[in-house]
Amino acid sequence: MTAGVRFTPSGRRQFLDAIAYTLRDNPAAARRFRQRTESVLRRLKRFPESGRRLPEFPDLPYREVIVAPYRFFYRVADKTVWVVGVRHGAQLPEEPGRGG
Repeated sequence: MTAGVRFTPSGRRQFLDAIAYTLRDNPAAARRFRQRTESVLRRLKRFPESGRRLPEFPDLPYREVIVAPYRFFYRVADKTVWVVGVRHGAQLPEEPGRGG
């Protein structure tokens, strides 16, 4: 079990942007997205290796979980799951941890 789940500054900004984007058109969908995300992040806290390795970058120490339609990129360090990026599934990912 890990110590917790935290967002890097860029990961948090991307997550909040995703919620804000959805909220503009569909507040109920934004609430459901946030609830599903919280559930997935609780699972990661208990099972940090449950996400899959990134198919685009298999040699990097990052994993992902999907909360449709978004991909959450993360790494585990010092018993903490760090969400480093959140991208819409239609976006081509750049290497995690590169700001973006």
